[in-house]
Amino acid sequence: QVQLVESGGGLVQAGGSLRLSCAASGRTSTRYAMGWFRPRPGKEREFVAAISWSAGRTYYADSVKGRFTISRDNAKNTAYLQMNSLKPEDTAVYYCASDVFNRAATEGRWYDYWGQGTQVTVSS
Repeated sequence: QVQLVESGGGLVQAGGSLRLSCAASGRTSTRYAMGWFRPRPGKEREFVAAISWSAGRTYYADSVKGRFTISRDNAKNTAYLQMNSLKPEDTAVYYCASDVFNRAATEGRWYDYWGQGTQVTVSS
């Protein structure tokens, strides 16, 4: 079992920045990929970004490319999502997820464990 806890959400004005963190605990000995997702109307969850264990592969949704950066510190078992130039449409609960097969997939169905989410609200 792996437990994931997100933090760093909050209220920010449009154009501002936030950095989300996702701390993993439990069976973290495997080389797992991490992903960030957010729910959208009509979708259970929308892919935001993903990173492989070594950080050699990173993927982004077109809607966040150039504004968000995913990174990780394996010594701390923590992944990060730096969000810059935030827009009101980025408002959502952001969930991190881990994939023990290190696929760094863009679909949530490939992830094994999920955090409880952290709220990001961007005011216009």
